[in-house]
Amino acid sequence: MTEECRHPGTGSSVKILERIMDPLDTAQPGEAGPKRRFLLECMTWAGTGVLWSVAAGLPQAAMLGTAQAAESAATPFSFVQISDSHIGFDKPANPEPLATLHEAVQQIKALRQKPAFVLHTGDITHLSKPGEFDAAQQMIGEIGLPVFYVPGEHDVLDEARGRAYLDRYGAGSRGAGWHSFDQHGVHYIGLVNVLDLKAGGLGNLGTEQLEWLENNVAGLASSTPIVVFAHIPLWTVYPEWGWGTEDGAQALSYLRLFGSVTVLNGHIHQIMQKVEGNVAFHTARSTAFPQPVPGTAPSPGPVRVPPGELRHLLGTTSVSFVRGTQPLAIVDSPLAH
Repeated sequence: MTEECRHPGTGSSVKILERIMDPLDTAQPGEAGPKRRFLLECMTWAGTGVLWSVAAGLPQAAMLGTAQAAESAATPFSFVQISDSHIGFDKPANPEPLATLHEAVQQIKALRQKPAFVLHTGDITHLSKPGEFDAAQQMIGEIGLPVFYVPGEHDVLDEARGRAYLDRYGAGSRGAGWHSFDQHGVHYIGLVNVLDLKAGGLGNLGTEQLEWLENNVAGLASSTPIVVFAHIPLWTVYPEWGWGTEDGAQALSYLRLFGSVTVLNGHIHQIMQKVEGNVAFHTARSTAFPQPVPGTAPSPGPVRVPPGELRHLLGTTSVSFVRGTQPLAIVDSPLAH
């Protein structure tokens, strides 16, 4: 079974069907068994947003504008994810990323329900320059909400390997910037998987951070909803382009006892969603420029689209928590409606 996803900028389409293995599945190829999973994955490029209500790792989708989506969105607590702002980028794919970040900021400020905070999942800047950090911090500050960050690989390009990022956003964090906090009964964990990243190589968490993560969740009740956010996807999206985390399976093994785990990432500049057991994965659009569908280009990188299409491929993600039933409703909103 395949489904076709069409890119509105180029008109090209790709049929995507990936055979997904549970990271803990030890069955060998050809063996039958309930652990082996076949999950359909498909990128969402533009058009009407999708509301994902996630409970115990099982998502239910509703198109925005429907009665089901409106009912699910009426929640007392929410937060917003933005990603891959790339302030300082000046190539034709988007020579003014600060302007599109400004549009994202205005979109957040206009939300009818005020979010509790914002998560930024990395690549705040393009070259880790002080002026880029300054411009991004000033613009994002206009939202007027607490903002929690993790770095992308473009935020740790300085000679001190991320010191510029840590000096601004690292207060209270450990190591290269990993940290956790709690709000409204949900435990949030920010991970860093972009240090020593080689071109085309997978992300890496490292032993120290993995040990910290294991200890961080050890005392939590299994009923605690968990939200993990990191720049590079913790699951293997497309290894040929380095779209995955080498030791992500080990990190996820520490979360298997929890009934509801949501993993939010950036890096690939497009929406991709997957569910494995109790874990729901979601990658976000960039606020700067899109990247190609895996396998449809020789390599990843900024995609230049026809005039008028760019803002359909950029956007923000809003996540809502419903007390009692504990679902997370994920709504992706393009900058252009």
